[in-house]
Amino acid sequence: MIKLDIINEVVNRTGITKTKAELAVETVFGSMKKALSTGDRIELRGFGVFNVRPRKTGIGRNPRTGAEVSIPPGKAVRFKPGKELQSID
Repeated sequence: MIKLDIINEVVNRTGITKTKAELAVETVFGSMKKALSTGDRIELRGFGVFNVRPRKTGIGRNPRTGAEVSIPPGKAVRFKPGKELQSID
């Protein structure tokens, strides 16, 4: 599923125009990005939880040369599905 599929589903279920549905979806995703960039936790009941966790430093390898490369610490977005999402068969 891509963003356009979500927009079309909003149009089909609500009957609003495609432009307004696109604005609504973009607003939701923009708000989620903003919250995650500030380190906030996003909890969607029945779906799951998004949060940002620190990533450790590490040592990787250049696949062409085999030389070791230092990987700097960073942050990664993690998703933990809720119970209802886990029970999908």
